[in-house]
Amino acid sequence: MLWFREAVLPVNTTEPVTDIFVIQPGEPIRTIANNLEDEGYIRDSLAFFLLVKRLGIERNIQAGDFRLSTAMSAQDIIEELQHGTIDVWVTIPEGWRSEEIAIKLTQELAIPEKEFLQHAEEGYMFPDTYLFPKLASGSAVAEKMRSTFNQKVAKTYLDDIESSEFTLQEIVTLASLVEREARFDEERPIVASVLINRLREGMALDIDATLQYALGYQTDEKDWWKQALTVEDKEINSPYNTYKYPGLPPGPISNPGLSSILAVLHPADTNYFYYLHDGDGRIHLAKTYEEHQQNIETYLR
Repeated sequence: MLWFREAVLPVNTTEPVTDIFVIQPGEPIRTIANNLEDEGYIRDSLAFFLLVKRLGIERNIQAGDFRLSTAMSAQDIIEELQHGTIDVWVTIPEGWRSEEIAIKLTQELAIPEKEFLQHAEEGYMFPDTYLFPKLASGSAVAEKMRSTFNQKVAKTYLDDIESSEFTLQEIVTLASLVEREARFDEERPIVASVLINRLREGMALDIDATLQYALGYQTDEKDWWKQALTVEDKEINSPYNTYKYPGLPPGPISNPGLSSILAVLHPADTNYFYYLHDGDGRIHLAKTYEEHQQNIETYLR
């Protein structure tokens, strides 16, 4: 078909223009094709779309930055979008500890785990989707994540932080507990309220997640968060054992997202001191130990 053959030819070979083209994570191929046409890299988005479908490489198109030229044919551009990314999108989920982030950076950017961990600050490696250079160093990645925390949390919510009864370190530590303990966003202010109520009364926090953090990597489960805690686990001698030692642990146990940080800055106003999650993940609250024991009997046994 004449139309198709001409539509996949380069846009301009006599005076080519070279620039950076960005593909966002999860962007559909139709959107990519439209953007390529809008930015002048291809002649026809439909022809580009059909060519990708014909080649069967839609899933091979990467997200990231690409250096493209108007002298490239549609076929050349398709090849580049599969292999030629300059920067790589990396998504860091909320609630990961720094070791988990290090593993992902090794997979995505070939950064040695130890190199990142030397510079990582637990709690301040802000969870987000980042566009990192392929050759980024561990220190550069850690610095970018910390600066994102500073921008999105420390600066944006400075007034809230300064008016809080807690220091920034305590806020981030509390938020890291909320991140690991709450199952849904709407629970976070409630869980934060329970933890703060217990702190004010001088009670032990009794947080499983702090034990999991202290226990570290579980080789049999191949996970950093042990699932089935034992009575013996609750006796380990660690400052992160919040069953054994009242008050906050020495520092954050994960890297919390913004919703958990805001939950600590603006906790729900409750009289609850206990919570548990049933088998379906629903939270059940109690004001007294007796009520909590009843919840255990009702929802866990």
